[in-house]
Amino acid sequence: MPMERGKYQAMLDRETWDYIHDVERWFPPDILDRPVDEQRKVYDAMCRAFHADRPSGVRAMDIAIPSADGPVRMRRYFIPDGSSSVVVLYFHGGGFTFGGLDSHDDICAEICAGAGLAVISVDYRLAPESLHPASFRDAVAAYRWLGDQDVAILLCGESAGGNLAAAVAHAARGDRHLLGQVLIYPDLGGQAGSGSYLEHAHAPLLSLADLAVYRSIRTGGVMNHQDPTLWPLQDSDFSRLPPTVVVTAECDPLSDDGRNYTGRLTAAGCRAYWRNEPRLTHSFLRSRRTVRRAQAAFEAILADTSALAKGSWPY
Repeated sequence: MPMERGKYQAMLDRETWDYIHDVERWFPPDILDRPVDEQRKVYDAMCRAFHADRPSGVRAMDIAIPSADGPVRMRRYFIPDGSSSVVVLYFHGGGFTFGGLDSHDDICAEICAGAGLAVISVDYRLAPESLHPASFRDAVAAYRWLGDQDVAILLCGESAGGNLAAAVAHAARGDRHLLGQVLIYPDLGGQAGSGSYLEHAHAPLLSLADLAVYRSIRTGGVMNHQDPTLWPLQDSDFSRLPPTVVVTAECDPLSDDGRNYTGRLTAAGCRAYWRNEPRLTHSFLRSRRTVRRAQAAFEAILADTSALAKGSWPY
């Protein structure tokens, strides 16, 4: 209804609104009041509906690696006879509550094809069954296992996965295998009292209220805002971090996390670039096939990923 769109009526184009409506058809207004397992069924069904075919030539293989907390499942995407020694370690979105190897399967496959790189997607543990730091520990275990293969690692993640990618980068700072990171509309732990958190508190597809719910689920309601494994933006040390590209959406309460994070990096002498994609919303990667702005943003992400893999700084 136009009356419900508010300022976003003019900010977002018809293609984006069509995408928003397609997503909202899957989620009833009371979805956050329902049991988590029921929410997951709805989320998984939506992901299947949006899933695109893997690009021709991309192969996938499921694997599991040992860790101190038990096996961590992963999916490796590759192009047979591919020559790059760089691997993208990818962490999916879903508010630390939803998602897995299938929910972002097509996105990972397209990164593999578009950037010409092997991609490994991590099926980290979800809340509320496994509270923080479970997902972080799984992410670190995946990074260390991949480092033991003596390959260069490019961290990548969207939303909750962007948080994990950054947290791993901070934990692994200075490691010779860490080539860079690409963070896509990440939740890095900004304080919800100013800037985009207020300006876009009621943005489509992710509101400030939604964000508060997912953060509470992840932590069981106990949040230590000085814990960099939980909130990378709150780390006291931003030195020796790898070249970083952060891509956010203008109509998203999290957009200032990207601006503030790259600001902290550059102040510490690290290479960092923030791109705030105009007139897009949180989760725009899922609309890359139908929304031209999202397609262009995804192509820019692929170009950034490819450049970082070659050791080049695109900015």
